[in-house]
Amino acid sequence: MPERLFVCTPSKLSAYEDCPRRYRYAYVDRPAPPKGPPWAHNSLGASVHTALKNWYALPTARRAAETLPTLLTATWVGEGYRDSDQERVAYRRALDWLESYVATLDPADEPLGVERVVAARTAVLAFNGRADRIDARPGPSGPEAVIVDYKTGRSELGPDDARGSRALALYAFAAQRVFRRPCRRVELHHLPTGTVAVHEHTDDSLTRHLSRAEDTARDIVAAEKAVADGGDADTEFPVRPGALCAWCDFRRTCPAGAAAPAKETWAAFEG
Repeated sequence: MPERLFVCTPSKLSAYEDCPRRYRYAYVDRPAPPKGPPWAHNSLGASVHTALKNWYALPTARRAAETLPTLLTATWVGEGYRDSDQERVAYRRALDWLESYVATLDPADEPLGVERVVAARTAVLAFNGRADRIDARPGPSGPEAVIVDYKTGRSELGPDDARGSRALALYAFAAQRVFRRPCRRVELHHLPTGTVAVHEHTDDSLTRHLSRAEDTARDIVAAEKAVADGGDADTEFPVRPGALCAWCDFRRTCPAGAAAPAKETWAAFEG
């Protein structure tokens, strides 16, 4: 067991689960190795997320599709694209997504939170994370909270993606404590296709996700302690070669990553 609570976010846990070496580069080594250049798909996703956040920050009467070009322009991140022509295609695509998505929303609906930080503690974890949106909806026995996560990747998502998302489960677990109401439903809103992937958690399924997160935390603490006691960092934080190496921010630093075929920063964006 950790001697003190392990402070974490979903991305911190997933970094270790994807590759312990990547976790070490990001959270243990100081100074951290330099990251590679920004990715276009991350820039696109950040721009869309921030535009939606600012749309909800408007007064209800101004939440209309007509505001979206101004909001997207103000939040646009132009890093990682091949050239200005590709960036213009990306902007137009993002605006189309936003206009289609906002058409499905009721401007009068006030979420419980937008880009809201939720946090909870267990015997092992001090968890916090920022949910894209937390809706207030009626349930069979009273008001409930629903976790909404925006997705802008190329692949359409299904119920298994919502069910298997550790981040969404941890957000739901924490939201129940923050808002003092049930939170079982998690949704992935895929803006490129307009589809929504849904999963209804149970107490047991949330507990399973939480237990796996605690197991990961124990592994991380054990590895960090071993290094602090003089252990070899490469041994305690082994590399996990795979398809993700080509997309890793530390590909140039890691020998296994450097051996992977290089990806252009706009490789995940078509257009």
